[in-house]
Amino acid sequence: QVQLVESGGGLVQYGGSLRLSCAASGSIFSINSMGWYRQAPGKQRELVATFTRGGSTDYADSVKGRFTISRDNAKNTVYLQMNSLKPEDTAVYYCNILINGYNRWGQGTQVTVSS
Repeated sequence: QVQLVESGGGLVQYGGSLRLSCAASGSIFSINSMGWYRQAPGKQRELVATFTRGGSTDYADSVKGRFTISRDNAKNTVYLQMNSLKPEDTAVYYCNILINGYNRWGQGTQVTVSS
């Protein structure tokens, strides 16, 4: 069994910061990609940040310069540091990790930015 557990969401004021974490546990033999997505009410889920196959990072234009994705391979954990948060960043954030050839999703964590 493989499990992803997210943490770090919450309510923050405009301009504030939050750090999301997503830890994978269980029988893990390979991890090939890690990323973060978000889904706002009434909108489709969208990519926020990801590590590409080559190991570099890619960000949605709306978060470039404000969000940073990072990872700790020893802990099978991916992070999303979010700075200068805006009300339009309000959404449920999901981590996505390709583990043992299967696409896995975290349970989602709510991020709410007040104006």
